[in-house]
Amino acid sequence: MNELFGTLPDGTPVHRWTLERGGVRVRVLSYGGIVQSAEVPDRAGRTADVVLGFPDLEGYLRHPEPYLGAVIGRYANRIAGGRVPLDGRMYQVTRNEGANCLHGGERGFDKHVWEVTPVEHGLRLSRVGPDGEEGFPGRLSVTVTYTLTASGALRIGYEAFTEAPTVVNLTNHTYWNLGGAGSGDTGGHELRLAASRYTPVGADMIPVGPPADVAGTRLDFRAPRPTGSGYDHNFVLDKGVTGDAEEVAELYDPVSGRVLTVATTEPGLQLYTGDHLSGPFPPNAGTALETQHFPDSPNRPDFPTTTLRPGEVYRSETVYGFGVRG
Repeated sequence: MNELFGTLPDGTPVHRWTLERGGVRVRVLSYGGIVQSAEVPDRAGRTADVVLGFPDLEGYLRHPEPYLGAVIGRYANRIAGGRVPLDGRMYQVTRNEGANCLHGGERGFDKHVWEVTPVEHGLRLSRVGPDGEEGFPGRLSVTVTYTLTASGALRIGYEAFTEAPTVVNLTNHTYWNLGGAGSGDTGGHELRLAASRYTPVGADMIPVGPPADVAGTRLDFRAPRPTGSGYDHNFVLDKGVTGDAEEVAELYDPVSGRVLTVATTEPGLQLYTGDHLSGPFPPNAGTALETQHFPDSPNRPDFPTTTLRPGEVYRSETVYGFGVRG
């Protein structure tokens, strides 16, 4: 189902699409590829929206910084100094978080209207980022496909092609509250992560040194425990880069019984407990589980590469599954 959701100041219409399958209803916006809502049942069969989102377009325009539910690119996470070295040349991309580039710059993929085409049980969103957009080299053609599986899992598939060497790191920035959006703090949600290491960062959130062991630290989620607060960290997934999505995380709300599983092809997962949320959503009102490559990979040859060249295809897949536990 497709309906008009609002109109941007320049007159561009924004539409909302509804997907429903397997007892799950998901709504997606053409603006930013935003996952606006996901309605799933709890252990008693009561349905609630477990995604932080705004009821109208104005909310997203007035509060862009949380990146609620949006597609993030051309480069998710941070690039130190906004510097991208490629083939002996240094590209300066937009610095929109102090000296660094965050989530693709001032006007990343989250702030564009995407072309939407219905596909079986889902939607295909596409856009072309011109050469030089936010300083990134290469004309980049991107598609993001949202589908609901027979069991109601939300599958997000990414593809990208470039006309010149560039860097690409795409993710989705949905905040989850398994008790229901607006139900309170998610610090009591229990998290399990298949990650034995993380990337330590400095005060500017840029990685310093090699990945470190989580053992003996508050970043050890190898056994389930409450998330609490104070996390904005990239975890190095034990599985590494894989051709097929493999399960790497489980989030559980003991109150509602809802369970969220995360499977991905990506090597990293950024856990953000929403400590800096503001406005309609207070701090820690939602938890983001962003599957991606590591922050500042363009400047770290020891990290999995994010370079994409002409003739290559960037592919990534993440699957968010929903269930309940008694």
